[in-house]
Amino acid sequence: MADFHQTGVISTLHRLGSPDLVRLERELLSYSTERPVALVLPCLYSELYGPALKGIVDQLKGVPYLRQVVVSLSGAADRTQYDEIRALFQDLRTVDGQSPTVVWNQGERMQVLVGRLRAEGLDPGADGKGRATWLAYGYVLAAQVARVVAVHDCDIRDYRRELLARLVYPTANPNLSYEFAKGYYGRVSDRLHGRVTRLFMTPLLRAMKSVLGPLPLLEYLDSFRYALAGECSLTTDLVRANRIPSDWGLEIGVLAEVFRNSSLKRVCQIELVENYDHKHQDLSEGDASRGLHRMVVDIAASLIRNLASYGVEFEAGFLNTVTAAYVRTAQDAIARYSDDAALNGLRFDRHEEEVAVETFSRALRVAGLGFVRDPMGAPPIPNWSRVVAALPEFLDDLRSAVDADEEEAG
Repeated sequence: MADFHQTGVISTLHRLGSPDLVRLERELLSYSTERPVALVLPCLYSELYGPALKGIVDQLKGVPYLRQVVVSLSGAADRTQYDEIRALFQDLRTVDGQSPTVVWNQGERMQVLVGRLRAEGLDPGADGKGRATWLAYGYVLAAQVARVVAVHDCDIRDYRRELLARLVYPTANPNLSYEFAKGYYGRVSDRLHGRVTRLFMTPLLRAMKSVLGPLPLLEYLDSFRYALAGECSLTTDLVRANRIPSDWGLEIGVLAEVFRNSSLKRVCQIELVENYDHKHQDLSEGDASRGLHRMVVDIAASLIRNLASYGVEFEAGFLNTVTAAYVRTAQDAIARYSDDAALNGLRFDRHEEEVAVETFSRALRVAGLGFVRDPMGAPPIPNWSRVVAALPEFLDDLRSAVDADEEEAG
């Protein structure tokens, strides 16, 4: 059984006792008239041949309360690949009998729309998960079906639909007051996973608190047990207001935007499942453009820029201090995880953990020096409120483009 402690500045909703999926789904179905739910699935074409996506689709076929499903497809080079993904999802139905919508991000119509945004000074960023999620959000807003939007990845190998029910419950239940819910879970097999969270994100936040003292944004971020989890649900009001990064800084960028645009009383984290397995990225210690190395550069850059927006001054000397504090904090964490693994009979390679910390410290320095050279960096994607203010017809055009792609597919 999970703990029941409330720590940090946000609410924590635990997984206590035996799960009752029937009750959760019955209640969510009853709420679906007042709080209709859309599910957004950022998906790579390559995941069609992976070990997870087909299992996710099979599980979703049993979900009784969804009003909309939007698959945001990236990496599909031609219509044949687009049609393959549509075929995989064709037997899935919402509570109203609608089939999922597939947003073809590499399609000609979508590329024309992206070009219009850039011409208007509303750059949606490079192709990636952030932009794919943002475009799917735009379709949800254009369709005006949902009041709550959930998003999760398509590489979850042990997916069960209980995960989705728990994820949307805090924001879909009108008797609760939450506008944003972030999922968390364990990441354990025969060893501890989640290296970026264990060995970078949490130690960095605590190192920064030791250097800077108490800052509201740091206290808030450190309250999340899995700040980098890809699973969240939020209201469509936040979907309109939030700006998000297009790169691997997506999760931190989303949390920072929620911090700006919502009251802490309306933010929670929820334990979704006991354990969670998805594809594991290579560390890529020698190449900062790939794997976890690249991921950490983007995450650190997002965190630094958000802290700077609250008045924290980053310069080379300060960066050296933060990096030294991070390394010391991360090394202490390695010792704790080693003890935890020993108690539970898990494999633990201390050398690999140390190599990861060394790699992450280099990535932190790269991100910090990048900020010193260019404090503005790559801007986040504009929020949908700004897009609509500049191009009032854009959401309708987005919906028309997606629907036209599907009509051609037949």
